[in-house]
Amino acid sequence: MSVLLFGVSHRSAPVEVLERLAVSDHDRPKIVDELLSSRAISEAMLVSTCNRVEIYAVVDAFHPALEAVGSVLGEHSGMTVNEMTRHAYVRYSEAAVEHLFTVAAGLDSLVVGEQQILGQIRNAYLNADANQSAGRVLHELAQQALRVGKRVHTETGIDRAGASVVSVALHRAQSVLGGATTAEEPTLRSAVVVGAGAMGGLACAQLAREGVRELVVVNRTVANAEHLAGNVAANHGMAVRGVGLEHLPEAMAGADVVVACTGSVGAVVSVGEVHSALAARDRTRPLVICDLGLPRNVDPAAGRLPGVHVVDIEGLRGDSEAQAAENDTSAARSIVATELADYLTHQRQAEVTPTVAALRQRAADVVEAEILRLDARLPGLDDPQRDEVAKTVRRVVDKLLHAPTVRVKQLASTPNGDHYAEALRELFELKPGAAESVSAPEAPGFAPGADENRPARYAPGAGRTEK
Repeated sequence: MSVLLFGVSHRSAPVEVLERLAVSDHDRPKIVDELLSSRAISEAMLVSTCNRVEIYAVVDAFHPALEAVGSVLGEHSGMTVNEMTRHAYVRYSEAAVEHLFTVAAGLDSLVVGEQQILGQIRNAYLNADANQSAGRVLHELAQQALRVGKRVHTETGIDRAGASVVSVALHRAQSVLGGATTAEEPTLRSAVVVGAGAMGGLACAQLAREGVRELVVVNRTVANAEHLAGNVAANHGMAVRGVGLEHLPEAMAGADVVVACTGSVGAVVSVGEVHSALAARDRTRPLVICDLGLPRNVDPAAGRLPGVHVVDIEGLRGDSEAQAAENDTSAARSIVATELADYLTHQRQAEVTPTVAALRQRAADVVEAEILRLDARLPGLDDPQRDEVAKTVRRVVDKLLHAPTVRVKQLASTPNGDHYAEALRELFELKPGAAESVSAPEAPGFAPGADENRPARYAPGAGRTEK
């Protein structure tokens, strides 16, 4: 079984393609279930953010699995396979693992070093676990990726500037509005955040750090807007209120900047609402709208209105502020390389363990059979004599098996190391089923934030939903 990655990201595709392929939380279980309906796919995890859509699948055959992924995503997005492959990247086995570790480290993000992706990977795994689509392979892979990301952020300064898509967008907004930011007179005095989710919370916190004095949180569910507003007010000591979407034009009329970051499909901020806000403004400063949603939260036509400047994901590509210091990036890549080598070594050794266990079981069975035969031939042996003979035979067998079994585990971590386990199975006539039967550990429960060793509800053979 190997890991297959099929993905598109801000590096490979324009926003229009990312919008069509984006998967909402509501659609995620359906997409994963459709993937698991393929005989070639036994586990699946979907990472969908504003900058990327990636499917990690555990497969036993590359081409059938790739066709299944293309078919499911094509049906979801309405795109043909050719349209998708022009913008997609495919990674397999070690390359897929390396890519996930790189993503978790923040090295593949629009803003290098941002930490949001760690939470997004964790959520992707927890969703897969809840859907019973994450088995042993994806569990270990996701947990290791999260450890890689945490280590990078702990041991390097890749996120020393608190880089995020939000911070870069707001700095772009400040440059549009002009004027130097000071504690007494910040460039951004008033702001509106559309969306009360994780990105909305990040936007509020960043706006507070930029010195915004008045903040309005707008959300479809007023209670969620008020809850986030209360938290921001308590944590940052600033004036914050939460309102419903119907108050959006009024809120924008008094704002320097609007940050739109919802998970909605389709425009949340219409050109009509922006036009109404402009008509009610009593200021001549431009209105800067940061559209950080995917799909877009803001009607593109709004950017053509006089006095409106839209900053979107497309426009942030290549921003100099989005690049971490070169030495920190190099250090992060070094950590990824080290962790990748350790992970692959562990996986290769784990793959040979069932064969070693099966070999030892075969030897134990042979010893027991010979002891029984000895009992039949020499019925006069007393128990102490019989036990001493049995111990002697077992010691001989153990000593004969010790060197080759230790060595085969060491060799398993080398390139093509699986060939040594295959040779053992062939030489000692070990049936594949015998090896697999001793490789199925019992799985204790998994609770997020507690024991991070195994997924909940995962047991051997139960890594996918029944169809």
